[in-house]
This record gives sequence, C-alpha cells and structure tokens, in this order.
Amino acid sequence: MNERIEETVPAAFEGDRIDRFVAAVTGESRSTVKALIAEGRVTHNGRTVTSASTRVDFDDRIVAELRSSVDEGLAPDADVPFSVVYEDADVIVINKPAGVVVYPGAGQRTGTLVNGLLSRYPELAEIGERHRPGIVHRLDRGTSGVLMVARTHDAYDALVSQLAAHEPERVYEALVWGQPERDSGTIDAPIGRSTRHPTRMTVTPDGRPAVTHYSVLRRHNVPVTTALLECRLETGRTHQIRVHLRAIGHPIVGDRDYDGGRPGLDPGRPFLHACVLRFAHPRSGVVVEVEAPLPPDLEDVLAGCR
Repeated sequence: MNERIEETVPAAFEGDRIDRFVAAVTGESRSTVKALIAEGRVTHNGRTVTSASTRVDFDDRIVAELRSSVDEGLAPDADVPFSVVYEDADVIVINKPAGVVVYPGAGQRTGTLVNGLLSRYPELAEIGERHRPGIVHRLDRGTSGVLMVARTHDAYDALVSQLAAHEPERVYEALVWGQPERDSGTIDAPIGRSTRHPTRMTVTPDGRPAVTHYSVLRRHNVPVTTALLECRLETGRTHQIRVHLRAIGHPIVGDRDYDGGRPGLDPGRPFLHACVLRFAHPRSGVVVEVEAPLPPDLEDVLAGCR
C-alpha cells in the first residue's frame, strides 16, 4: 500500500516546478519524484501530471502516491524504546524518548515508535491510517514526552475530533536562549513551510493559524542566560513551539534547525519535553491527565543552570 501525500501550494512556491515542490514536501529526491510523475502517481488539481516541469500556482492541490514499502515499514520491532504511562482498552499514552521517530516516512522506514507499538499491541495495525496505525498526533524526533495512541476505531475517531477542535491540553517545558521580558505571553503567528529550507517551517503570512501560550518558570544567568518556559499549545502545527519561540527571539537551547545550537550549553538535542497531556476519555468523557517528568538528560542540563 502506498503513502498518499496531499498538499496545498503556499504562495511562496507559486510558479515553481511541480517536481521541486513535491520533493520539498515529501523529502523524496527530485529523481524519485520524476519517476513518480512518469508512473502517473502525481496529480495537479485532480489531473494526472505528465511533465515534471509543470508549474504550480498558489492554492493548487497536489496529491502524490509515494512508493513507500509500507508492509516492511510496519514490521513489529521490540527493540524500539518507549514506556507506557497510561493504558486502558481504548487508549494508550506513552512516554516517547528523544531520538525516536513516531511513524515510518520518507526519512525513516523502520525503527519507529509505530514499529515498537506493534510489537506490544498488534491490534493497532487496523486502527486509523495504514502507514501510522493508532497515531492521532506526533512529537518531533528530538522531542521527548507524552503522546496518546488510539486503541480502537471509535477511540481514534473521538481523539482525532478532539484534536481538530483543539480540546486536549498539551503542556511542554522548553529551555530557551535569553529571557522574555514578560513572565507570560501568547504567540499568535501563522506557520508554513520555509522556501529556503523546505524541510523546516517558518512564520509566514500565508501559513496556517498557530497559537502558543507561554509562561516563565525559571530564569538563569549561569552558565549562560536562559529561561525555562512552560508552553501550552492551542493549535498543533509542525514544529510549532520551535518556530514560535525562534520568532520572538528565544530559540530552544540545542535546536540546531531553528538557531538554538549555540556555544555555552549543548543538550545534544532540543530542550523540549511534552510533560503534561489532558484529554477527555474517548469512551467515558472523563478527563484523563498524564504527566511525564523531565528525562535525565534534560534534568542534568537544568541542574547546571542557576
């Protein structure tokens, strides 16, 4: 079964070649994309693309069927590390370690969280989307913390609906460079794909609405000037907290993709952890609250800050 990618062309890509746009949003090489086009696997506003040089316009709808080896990518793998912090017949909440990709994709086919989940919960294979069974939201590879997984079809539909309505409360801790002037604030800035770095996101007027609330938990001057923030997501865009904090001049410590890789303090990955998740149970409606403390690597970094 192939992985289906659907994207709407942002203004920044207007007039660009379709093979370049598809490569940017899928992570596939230009040669691979040209082969997909030759096989009729790419459509442009519902019409099959016949030329890789076809130009795209703002708001065009592009669909690509990737030749992903889904069956191989979904092989159970008991060696993938994660811990379960909440579990019942409908939902699982896991504590994802940093360095683990949530589901197979163009950048990584095996060794993902999904592979690990299928080794413990094989019934997940039939839940939700085929290439990411049970998954209703995600965390970036370098981000650790709590993530919920649907265990039944009904739970999947309910949790997806909750997320679409921005109902679950997702709380993160982030260590940032510098110190915000105010103790709390809201970042309301649309996020879209960067044209300079297609695998990254950026604040852009034609992006999707994104809102992040933050408050300062601690301020430090040693070993460098930093602040520990609590961030609450109102929306859940790709790389949202990382992009928003960079946009206000306080990138996350250790986040090399978003200007957070600086001398003086290096956690070896972005200092970003999903610490609290609150959601309505998909069957009972009762609020479930799950917490995950900072992992040892981030605790060690914080212990040296004062």
